[in-house]
Amino acid sequence: MPLTWDRRPQDTPLPDGAFSHAAGDGALAHAVLWPHRSLPRRGMAGVIAFAFTMIMIPVIPLLGSPILWGLLPFTMGAIWLLWFALERSYASGALREDLTLWSDRIEIVRTNSRGTEQRWDANPFWVRLTLHETGGPVENYITLSGAGREVELGAFLSPEEREALHRDIDRLLRRLPRPSAPL
Repeated sequence: MPLTWDRRPQDTPLPDGAFSHAAGDGALAHAVLWPHRSLPRRGMAGVIAFAFTMIMIPVIPLLGSPILWGLLPFTMGAIWLLWFALERSYASGALREDLTLWSDRIEIVRTNSRGTEQRWDANPFWVRLTLHETGGPVENYITLSGAGREVELGAFLSPEEREALHRDIDRLLRRLPRPSAPL
């Protein structure tokens, strides 16, 4: 599952007394989400080697023939195109979302494939977590609303993974201590 928690939501200790982001205390939980990679780098090298071998089988009998020089640019172009497409796929896989939760703050930092960051934070007491089972861009679409904005979370995960993430975040938000009313 392309999701790791620094602390599992059910194992997260609840703070005693003052415990906050503003005070510099550590986070209650931190999750890192990334897109699933079905083909590791080593597998990519194997795919390219296999494609090169298969494409060279009909070319080998043409060694020493002038036809080889007409066919060779197209065969090498096909190998380059395969490599280029796989590299583009890996570049898009550099996407990452970090969710960090303190007793007084929740923060999402999305690092896009080109390295740019998008940040969102809010007070978890006022955050509304929603699982859109239908009607969203993907099945089991997760959104967090707060601080005047609504942000998506984990749109690249599978529906089952988004559902499990929703349960984990919901459990964490419910376990947070509620601020007391001023006297």
